[in-house]
Amino acid sequence: MLKGPLCTVRHLLTADLNTFIALVNDLPSRGDHFSSHFKSPETMRKEFLQNGFVTEDSELFVIEDRAHHIVGVITHFKSRTPICREIGYRLFDAALAGHGYVSEATRLLVDHLFRVYQYHRLELLTSPENVGSVRIAEKCGFQAEGLLRQAFFINGRYCDVSVHSLLRPEWERQRAPLSILSRL
Repeated sequence: MLKGPLCTVRHLLTADLNTFIALVNDLPSRGDHFSSHFKSPETMRKEFLQNGFVTEDSELFVIEDRAHHIVGVITHFKSRTPICREIGYRLFDAALAGHGYVSEATRLLVDHLFRVYQYHRLELLTSPENVGSVRIAEKCGFQAEGLLRQAFFINGRYCDVSVHSLLRPEWERQRAPLSILSRL
């Protein structure tokens, strides 16, 4: 469990499963930047029972607000090389956008991944039109690298994808002022 002032990032519990499935499969909440494809509730239940949505290739966490409501999801998963990991996230209610939940969850997960594992590079892939997601990447110290042209097929059309990355030495430099302040 990763705790911040606004939210907690934690694994999904059996008691959360029905609510989680309903939130994940709510098509209107997906907006313009997420695929309309989804897994059936039966498939999701089976996968959860097998591995709790945690494997060597991927790990899923829910984002929970201070009142213990699930407000989003954040994952990390295998990328192109063993030293790299990709992070993905989704807020379930657009009315909560701009409140800092996903930014804080991303920071918590980034800190966890760099502290616990030997990854050298973390990546975020976002729609260039998804201003909120691009802003999250920037606030969390990720650098824009470029555009993957028509790399995703979402809602019946090919979409460009912006690549943002954060390298371990950049993360360490960002953390250095915080560790100095905590010693004062």
